Amino acid sequence: MTSRTQEFQLRGDTVLSKLKELVHEGDIRRITIQNEDGHTLIEIPLTIGVVGALLLPVWAAVGAIAALVAHLTLVVERTDELPPVTPEAPPVGSTISK
Repeated sequence: MTSRTQEFQLRGDTVLSKLKELVHEGDIRRITIQNEDGHTLIEIPLTIGVVGALLLPVWAAVGAIAALVAHLTLVVERTDELPPVTPEAPPVGSTISK
């Protein structure tokens, strides 16, 4: 499994809606919110099965941070799951020689 990151420069009032949109996509591994100087304000690790009510305290914390800071950077770490490697089957109608 590999991962890649994306950065979003957002105003404080749009952070919460973008965060919810990203979590809904489902392939997010970790979200980091940084201030204008690049200092990490909060890091949110996301695991499979984290939904709804479990994220309510996180939404409250992000809302409070967003209200205090004008411009934020959202750093999103996504997982790129590679498909399982399967042996190639011979073409239909071909014979296998030994």
